[in-house]
Amino acid sequence: MDRIDSSLVALRRILRTTEMFGRELAQSAGLTAVQFRVLQVVAETGQTTGKAISTRMRVSQATITALVDKLVAQGMVMREKSQADRRQTNIIITEHGRRTIENAPDPLQQRYVRRFKEMEQWEQAMLLASLERVATMLDAEELDAAPVLDAGDLRQ
Repeated sequence: MDRIDSSLVALRRILRTTEMFGRELAQSAGLTAVQFRVLQVVAETGQTTGKAISTRMRVSQATITALVDKLVAQGMVMREKSQADRRQTNIIITEHGRRTIENAPDPLQQRYVRRFKEMEQWEQAMLLASLERVATMLDAEELDAAPVLDAGDLRQ
């Protein structure tokens, strides 16, 4: 197998892994990986704002609004007007949301983060440069993408 084929096989393995994780998460928690990540961000403090999630995940507020709408519909989070600033709406995790996080499979990106942190600094830099180069090769450097390993539509 030449290097071109080897690189395509490696990309396909990455895509298949994210697809398989997405299916596993959907079956066990009823959420997409990106919805689950939003839920985790809310759970970290118990409550937050859409703007804070948007900034943290580096996606538009409209995308976060659509994701939060789905989490509200499933009873994972609720919206509540801020007591300090009535113009602001807080997103608050529910008990159902907390249980969902506790019972979900180990998120793929957390496995990646754990192993990435174990790498030497030079290895991290080399890997990051390679991944950024692959994104550029695929004309994907301008895509709105959260730090979530998911092969699906970000607005889901």
